[in-house]
Amino acid sequence: MVATVVLLSLLRLLSAAEGTDRDALLAFKAGVTSDPTGALRSWTNDTGTAASFCRWAGVSCSAAGRVTTLDVSSYGLEGTLSPAVADLAYLEFLNLTNNAFSGAIPDSLGKLTRLRYLSLCDNSFSGGIPGTLGGPANLTVVYLNNNGLTGGVPAWLGAMPALVYLTLYQNALTGTIPPELANLTTIQQLRLDQNFLEGVIPDGLARLPRLQFFNVYGNRLTGEIPRGFFNMSSLQGLSLTKNAFHGELPPDAGARSPNLLYLYFGGNRLSGTIPASLGNATKLQVLSLANNSFTGQVPPEVGRLCLNSLQLSNNELTASDAGGWEFLDNLTNCDALYEIQLDGNNLGGAMPTSIARLSPQLQGLSLAGNRISGVIPPGIGSLVKLQTLDLGHNLLAGAIPSGIGKLKNLRMLQLKGNELAGPVPSAMSDLTQLLNLDLSGNSLNGSIPPSLGNLQRLTLLNLSGNGLVGNVPSELFGLSALSLAMDLSGNQLDGVIPREVGQLVKLALMALSGNRFTGDVPAELGSCQSLEFLNLDGNLFTGSIPSSLSRLKGLRSLNLSSNRLSGAIPPELGQMSGLQELDLSRNDLSGGVPAGLENMTSLIELDVSDNNLDGNVPLHGVFANATGFNMAGNSALCGGAPQLQLPPCRSIAGSDSTGGDHLLLKIALR
Repeated sequence: MVATVVLLSLLRLLSAAEGTDRDALLAFKAGVTSDPTGALRSWTNDTGTAASFCRWAGVSCSAAGRVTTLDVSSYGLEGTLSPAVADLAYLEFLNLTNNAFSGAIPDSLGKLTRLRYLSLCDNSFSGGIPGTLGGPANLTVVYLNNNGLTGGVPAWLGAMPALVYLTLYQNALTGTIPPELANLTTIQQLRLDQNFLEGVIPDGLARLPRLQFFNVYGNRLTGEIPRGFFNMSSLQGLSLTKNAFHGELPPDAGARSPNLLYLYFGGNRLSGTIPASLGNATKLQVLSLANNSFTGQVPPEVGRLCLNSLQLSNNELTASDAGGWEFLDNLTNCDALYEIQLDGNNLGGAMPTSIARLSPQLQGLSLAGNRISGVIPPGIGSLVKLQTLDLGHNLLAGAIPSGIGKLKNLRMLQLKGNELAGPVPSAMSDLTQLLNLDLSGNSLNGSIPPSLGNLQRLTLLNLSGNGLVGNVPSELFGLSALSLAMDLSGNQLDGVIPREVGQLVKLALMALSGNRFTGDVPAELGSCQSLEFLNLDGNLFTGSIPSSLSRLKGLRSLNLSSNRLSGAIPPELGQMSGLQELDLSRNDLSGGVPAGLENMTSLIELDVSDNNLDGNVPLHGVFANATGFNMAGNSALCGGAPQLQLPPCRSIAGSDSTGGDHLLLKIALR
């Protein structure tokens, strides 16, 4: 009889516990306002089967029928987190990752004393981190990153005895890093990056015995880097990028870092030389010291590391023919090397031929903005997986090697601002994956190869500032993907612009200035509906301005100056509400200034100086702006806004007082 009573009591308790867990789960579902995949459709108030909720999507139970896991990650759920989830007294694993929950994190979560794993990351939670989260003593994992949390990093986090992973990155946390975090003797990963933290890194964090990854990237931290980080044998990754740390790296940095895999120190105010001792960190894969003020030569020892990525851009590093390039020679032994960034330094001397012997796995190579001379190594074509090659703004001379055409995976080729000569290699037509080609500011000559029309993925083409001659191949105007720019200005190109120019319907900028183009301004330009900047100045264009240009509704700047155009300015140009600049200076236009120009509400600068304009100046728009309208050197102009101080116009019988079409006109709108 007693056994029966006990059994009935246990059954009642179990039934009550099951009811509590079911109610808590249904309360959780009630807080969900959107379930786009129907993931919680199975969550119904079905009491017909004992612990039926244990079979609901995302729910796992113990043998006793108590909920131990709630994992609804990546279900796309929206809503708020119900405080009733804390009634799941046996919950050990709570994972809401990658949903759209919002609102505050409930204080009640502190009641989940058995909780070991908590992930609320990749949602939209707001407010502070509730102090009650310090209650569950068994918590080993806390992921709160990628939310909108505010307030400070709580000092009580340092009192969580079992914590192994703590990620608070990409929130809006402020204040300083609490020194109490140095008490996290079990911590392996600590991420506080992409917040608004200030102050220094507490020295105690550099003595955490099990710390493997520490990341404070993208904060407002200052001071010197605690030297203890360079003595941590456990450390595998250290990221301090984009803060305001200053000082020098210790001369023995890396000497006691046997497990270090990556070192990100870019975007700070570090100075001094790069320690040769970094070569002792033999497992180092990524070394990023870019955007600092490091000086001197890159130690040869750095090149002996089996690096995957070397990022030293924008420092004050040096090299010359006498030495300083040995590190690059040593890097030829790094089979897994995929990226070298050395741009923006003071590297000089001839470009090392060892570049051609770098790993064929190399995908990015940037040496731009240095003082490198000599020729581009002919063997550079051996870097067959290269996607980005930037050698711009150096002192490179000689011809562009035809072997560059072997780089079939190249997406960006930047050779601008050098002293390269000779023709544009026809082999470049083999770079069919190319998106960006910039050869500007060199001394290239010869004609533009028609085969460049094979580069059908090209979005930017810049051949400006060279000595190219001849006609522009019509094939170039068939590059339908061109969207950013086509800049052929500052050459000696001639002939007429092919009618195929109208096919460039995605192009935002076209610059053909400073050449010897003849014939009409093509009416087909009116089909280039994405044009924002059109520069045709400094050529030998004749005829009239095509009225079709008025169809370019997004045009912000039009420069037709220094040509031989004639006829009237099309009145339709006055209706181009997007036009901000119009330059027609030094032409032979005839007819009056159309009153429609004053309706160009975006026009902010108008320069009609040094022409033979006469007649009435309109009163409104840019004409009423004494600073934006320049009319010097046009003695026959009259009327206009009072601040222009022009003489009044004399009424002439049979004429239009606003400026008749019979008037000879030179106009510069700039």
